[in-house]
Amino acid sequence: MGIAQTFAPGEFLKEELEARGWSQTELAEIMGRPVRLINELIAGKKGITPETAVQLGDALGTGPELWMNLESQYQLSKVAAGDGQVARRADLYSKFPVREMVKRGWIAASRNVGDLEQSLRAFFGVEDLEAPVRLAHAAKRTVVQQDATPLQLAWLTRARQIASEMVVGKFTQARLEAALPRLSALLSAPEEVRHVPAILAEAGVRFVVVEPIPGTKIDGACFWLAADKPVVVMSLRLDRIDNFWFVLRHELEHVLQGHGRDRDFILDVELDGSCDHVDAEEATANKAGAAFCIPAHEFEGFVARVGPFFAEERVLGFAQRLGIHPGLVVGQLQRRLGRYDFLRKHQVKVRHIITSAARTDGWGVLSA
Repeated sequence: MGIAQTFAPGEFLKEELEARGWSQTELAEIMGRPVRLINELIAGKKGITPETAVQLGDALGTGPELWMNLESQYQLSKVAAGDGQVARRADLYSKFPVREMVKRGWIAASRNVGDLEQSLRAFFGVEDLEAPVRLAHAAKRTVVQQDATPLQLAWLTRARQIASEMVVGKFTQARLEAALPRLSALLSAPEEVRHVPAILAEAGVRFVVVEPIPGTKIDGACFWLAADKPVVVMSLRLDRIDNFWFVLRHELEHVLQGHGRDRDFILDVELDGSCDHVDAEEATANKAGAAFCIPAHEFEGFVARVGPFFAEERVLGFAQRLGIHPGLVVGQLQRRLGRYDFLRKHQVKVRHIITSAARTDGWGVLSA
């Protein structure tokens, strides 16, 4: 691939001197450098530095770039061609959240790219990493969701792995519907969220918590291991009591409606109002989530009576009358008012409670 990769720049320098009829001593005098340097350059014992390249360019009228290029190409020619490992590893890192997956123990760390590829194939359950990776699904597919990112697919796949190992009761829609009043009875105190996994397991719903991968902005998802094996996974990205109950009920509505049975999954990202377009399935789930936290007629009546000024004592009294935690009222008022700082102190955290009871992977927790 070119003479410059075979011969040292000194060979070209020797030809330049012969073409001009100059001796090495004469070139050394012109450049103001020792004769020994010129001799070592021609013999290939020394490389051409930027300073030397400038002087050669001036002396021979070639410009310094020629000599620097010759030196660079010659040095590259002496290095063995790469085995492709770096390029293959870079491709994997560009497609998948490799570092995060290794950090969480989802795949094994390896300096060998072949082993890394094998770990990724095993994790995603695929034979070819070049093909589009999708969430494995046991039910017949009529539509395949294509818009999930590799980061989101990694998160979903981990949730599926955990859910596949769980043993729960037989799922029926009637059982899940019967569980909703039991869940509603838990809305009064943050500590009560610890009962959620057991109630859902009795209804045949596998409930999983997986810490979100940075950048995914996932709130929750619904997917099916089989036509009668629904899974609800939450990220707890926003650690607030109102967000927990809204997202949970949102996902359960997907289950009740059978959403996602005929495709890989229903992925809910940024349910906090940042998305302008909401499709019919999402609108149905959003409505169910909001009404579960506060019946629509109750909330609208409260807003009509008290607004536009919502004193804290009125909010607390309303929550007490409904038998729910005030954080649920605050969450809906914040969205209505567009003021996400409003009475934020009542939006208590529940992550530490739910992760102690649910099958969890994240925040240093890996429950059995």
